[in-house]
Amino acid sequence: MKRLLFAGLLLPLAAAAQSSAVYTPELLWKLGRLGEMQVSPDRKTVAYTVTRYSLADNKGNTDIWTVPVAGGPARQLTTTPGSESTLNWRPDGKLTFLSSEGGSEQLYVMNADGSGKQLLSQFPETGVANLKYAPTGKFILYTQDVKTGKSVQDWFPDLPKADAKIIDDLNYRHWNQWDDLHVGHVFFQPVGDDGKPTGYGKDVMAGEKFDAPLQPFGGNEQLAFSPDGYQLAYTSRKLTGKAEAESTNSDIYLYDVRTGQTQNLSQGLGGYDTEPAFSPDGSKVAWLSMATPGFESDRNGIVVYDFKTKKRADITAGSEQAAANIRWSADGKTIYFVSVLEGTEQLFFIASKGGKIKQLTKGVHNYNAFELAGKDVAIANKTTQAQPADLVRIDLKTGRETPLTRINEQELAGVKTSRTEARWVKTTDGKQMQVYVIYPPDFDPSKKYPALLYCQGGPQSPITQAFSYRWNFQLLAANGYIVVAPNRRGLPGFGTEWNNSISGDWGGQPIRDYLSAIDAVSAEPYVDKARLGCVGASYGGYSVYLLAGKHEGRFKTFIAHCGLYNLTSWYPSTEEMFFAKQDIGAAPWETPQHKSYTEFNPQLFAKNWDTPILVIHGGKDFRVPEGQGMEAFGTAQLRGIPSRFLYFPNEGHWISKPQNSVLWNRVFFEWLSRTLRPEVPAAK
Repeated sequence: MKRLLFAGLLLPLAAAAQSSAVYTPELLWKLGRLGEMQVSPDRKTVAYTVTRYSLADNKGNTDIWTVPVAGGPARQLTTTPGSESTLNWRPDGKLTFLSSEGGSEQLYVMNADGSGKQLLSQFPETGVANLKYAPTGKFILYTQDVKTGKSVQDWFPDLPKADAKIIDDLNYRHWNQWDDLHVGHVFFQPVGDDGKPTGYGKDVMAGEKFDAPLQPFGGNEQLAFSPDGYQLAYTSRKLTGKAEAESTNSDIYLYDVRTGQTQNLSQGLGGYDTEPAFSPDGSKVAWLSMATPGFESDRNGIVVYDFKTKKRADITAGSEQAAANIRWSADGKTIYFVSVLEGTEQLFFIASKGGKIKQLTKGVHNYNAFELAGKDVAIANKTTQAQPADLVRIDLKTGRETPLTRINEQELAGVKTSRTEARWVKTTDGKQMQVYVIYPPDFDPSKKYPALLYCQGGPQSPITQAFSYRWNFQLLAANGYIVVAPNRRGLPGFGTEWNNSISGDWGGQPIRDYLSAIDAVSAEPYVDKARLGCVGASYGGYSVYLLAGKHEGRFKTFIAHCGLYNLTSWYPSTEEMFFAKQDIGAAPWETPQHKSYTEFNPQLFAKNWDTPILVIHGGKDFRVPEGQGMEAFGTAQLRGIPSRFLYFPNEGHWISKPQNSVLWNRVFFEWLSRTLRPEVPAAK
């Protein structure tokens, strides 16, 4: 086993000696969470948002801050009881934003120092989102919900109290929301000389039954103005019902303000096309593009469309790097982007005409998003597994960074962080796999510790240096566990073959990778092999259920959150059918049956279950419907296996509410304390 110690994640010895506190569930909800960031037109100031939560009130509030690009004290600009969002710097150096202060979305403007706050527009109760100013400041675009379907009361007005849904097609619910008979449309509106929107917003998608941006995760990164403001590009998947459920084919549409005409720039490209970005001179537009129809985790290439030649090209064709967060250089000759590489996220760049991709930054961190702030300067959102997001300045010539913010300096003062190590473990098919190992604070190799195998979801979501508020490795380690987190087969950052090979093979090599990882780490003398646990969510929860029937006595406890227990019943009850078809390989009624149902279905191996298991599920999880958790818990109960079901009726695939999250952690750690008997008490 090769090892690489990530020394950059360690506290200085003096600081470590003075530390007394550790990560707790409550501490995670005290931390300020960095959100948006926007660089001012003069490149001197960064505006950003920070959300802070009240555990007692069970909600959060978002405020606006600024910090100089050159470095200096951060300054809080808003302290309203409502939340601020959707930052836009105008050409005159003033900052606009949306505020929920009055109960509905209102557009305000203020000076760069927070003075001179003025109401520009109050939008209807239906509200707006994703508002953007044109670079000239003469136009705005935004999205707003438009009703496109009929409710039971529309069909039968004499039954005003009837409580039902009439469903004739698929995609009637998505992730955690039922179809509410509305879609998001893009609106365009002029702005007067006084900076206020004038007239009425024009729906550029009038009469259409499609969302823009893509729901539920798309935001204003999927919308863009041309430099002159007379064209706007937006992302939409113009399909409905079963066709929408079975396809990832979204496109980039160009709307011309002067003619009112719309053009599909990505016509013929079959996968996701998202996040348009115009070149500084407006002669080209670039976007992220996936080639494979139906494969939501395909490699994102960068496609550039030339308005003069009317030709487009994937300038990253042949590369193994997947792009995100693309940004044009000021001269239009270079495109910068973020990409996952071996458990980190780094900045890369490529000539806008195509060529060799070059890596700009290195180190044990994630640069999750960035904005350019001059010819050789970028401002990035940086995290590690031990440190939540802060802003840093990056020199684009050298790749060196300078910290700009310390959002949680006070909250994390004196808090111990755990040592993180990256190992390379040989898999059963002779390949090398990166495995993160996170040790408890004050780790003593002469002692023995219980260990947890962490099974990642996705199934193609990488384990990187992201700071997680759901599965926080620092919190797991702070409770006395060694955490083993493998970047097993299917996770990005290790080449296209490694990433794609999990499709149709959920219960094959990826599961063997998990066992290779835990076997390698548990061979260490400081790991108590009699106290191993296995935990995970989504595909990770599926992995837990499958391993519960195949682990051959390795584990003493299991915890599955929103896991897939029965692939046969899951397939027709999930919502994005393209995901099910691509990753499972076939429908359960097709003959001959795919091995996903005959070899990889956890339900088939429940006859071997003999180990305590905690099942967690959300009632609004439509990606993995609640019946999956209920089937698993019912199986354990009927077979007499010690088990518990933690059910959140109003949560979806993730636990999002502060008090629910703390409860989740308390039950989680109490279960581990009871079944693995660690040397430290469970989190309080």
